[in-house]
Amino acid sequence: MIRGIGISKGIGIGRALLLESAEIDVQELYVEDTEEEKKRYREVRDRFVRETEQTVKKLCGRLGENDKTAMILKNQIYLIQDVEMNSGIETLIETKHMNAEAAVEETCSVYSKMFAAMDNETMNQRVADIEDLKLRVIEMLQGISQADLSQLQPGTVLVARELHPSVTAMMDTANIAGIIAEKGGDTSHAAILARAMEIPAVLNVRDACAVIRSGAQVIVDGEYGEVFVDPIQKTVDIYRKKQAQYLKKVQELKKYINRETVTADGCKVILAANIGSDKDAAKAVAAGAEGVGLFRTEFLFMNGLSMPTEEEQLEAYRKAAVICKDKPLTIRTLDIGGDKDIPYLGLAKESNPFLGYRAIRFCLGRVDIFLMQLRAILRASAYGNIRIMIPLVTCVEEILAVKKLLMEVRHDLDRRHIAYDPDIEVGVMIETPAAALMSDVLVKEADFFSIGTNDLTQYTVAVDRNNENVAYLYSVFNPAVLRSIRQIIKNAKDAGIEVGMCGEAAANPKMIPLLLYFGLDEFSVTASKVLETRKNIASWTIKEAAAVAQKAMSMYTEKEIVNYLDEYIEHKNETMVKVNGGDNGTVV
Repeated sequence: MIRGIGISKGIGIGRALLLESAEIDVQELYVEDTEEEKKRYREVRDRFVRETEQTVKKLCGRLGENDKTAMILKNQIYLIQDVEMNSGIETLIETKHMNAEAAVEETCSVYSKMFAAMDNETMNQRVADIEDLKLRVIEMLQGISQADLSQLQPGTVLVARELHPSVTAMMDTANIAGIIAEKGGDTSHAAILARAMEIPAVLNVRDACAVIRSGAQVIVDGEYGEVFVDPIQKTVDIYRKKQAQYLKKVQELKKYINRETVTADGCKVILAANIGSDKDAAKAVAAGAEGVGLFRTEFLFMNGLSMPTEEEQLEAYRKAAVICKDKPLTIRTLDIGGDKDIPYLGLAKESNPFLGYRAIRFCLGRVDIFLMQLRAILRASAYGNIRIMIPLVTCVEEILAVKKLLMEVRHDLDRRHIAYDPDIEVGVMIETPAAALMSDVLVKEADFFSIGTNDLTQYTVAVDRNNENVAYLYSVFNPAVLRSIRQIIKNAKDAGIEVGMCGEAAANPKMIPLLLYFGLDEFSVTASKVLETRKNIASWTIKEAAAVAQKAMSMYTEKEIVNYLDEYIEHKNETMVKVNGGDNGTVV
């Protein structure tokens, strides 16, 4: 058995197909006729665009306009046609008499290094997309053909160093039982593809291509990140049973798609989704979300090489609002800084960026950028139920400053007779100890609260969760964090405003009884966790949740609380299975 990172749940059992990448040997050669070399590059570039456009057209016809692979390939077209990229390649050919292959490799390396330098996993994964573009162009220049995966045998388990979008674009996904790769993270293309197609996948499997041979029987456990190569029959039998149980659980969850989110005794709450684009909004609605509790707008700024215009932002917000229809769409204003850098904005390096010039602090410092975003949001509010949320607030003055800028934008839109929602709500993301302690005052200026548990936990317990020496202290179940959450919700309820949670904790099964007892109005989770969370909520009565929460809150240590909740929920699950006669009645 070998291990990696499980990024797409499920059990896959089948025969391995090893995808061995063609060896690309790029040597820098001196070319005399630079005009002819530039012509050779342009011909390949144009062929690249034609073939990619054809692939995108087929993908959109088969899977729809919002297909992730199609969007990635479209971005590759934009990039290869980008003036700066083409200028960089052709300048190297002309001034250094460099062959086209070497010029492409050097130019793409500049872009790769730029994205790799960003302290953000999503942007780091874009390196793989640029590498894919680079390899495809160089292969075309060298006359190398790509592998055809359009017709695969049933039960195929793909094994590769890395799965690039161009390789998977026209892949026969219906016959793929699992995916194993040596590279790739949670937001990599392979991860996105696997989750979208519900294919069990394990990435970051060291030396997978050396250990697994084509034709070997393989078991892929996409939840626990385990891969079994040539397993004995007993192991196969065990995992076939697990596979059947998992598929049964998936079918059970699908019953919750169009249901309201209510507790077992009829208490209604809102179950929303966290998104990063209008495409994610469509996925959230399809998963049964009752709105969007967090639209991370920073991805609009991070996914390009230059700042998105007001019109580009408007279009993204408008599309998401239309997709959500009358469901609430909560748009968080630009939250950069900390671990999210955008090179073209020229942010200075800081010794402690998480305590520095980030989120609302940056926006109030760069009013030109902020006003453009506020205009785009307000204009988009004419198309749906949009709310504005301010991140990293620490004082009342910040809310008042945002409201003043909003008033300026409203006057400007009124003067130009541009429609917007005059009653748009402005809420606050409570994710700092200052905001938590002042929440009884902030309610006077905020229309709603949303608790960001990721940063609230980090700041409350004073822990850098990326520092392995102290990461063990980072837990939302720390009594100080739980008390803070309880007080924030109480202050919001006392003031009569809605309070939600958009941090990772909102989907944690152990957290749900506590949040129900505290009185949380809205749970906002990733789209993939909507149905699990709805089922979890439906398994609790408020009375039972209160009893569990009161006992947990009487404990003094994080370990006590977590152990108690684990044991209680495990016993609860076992009881439900017995009551339901084994008919998969467990809480997910």
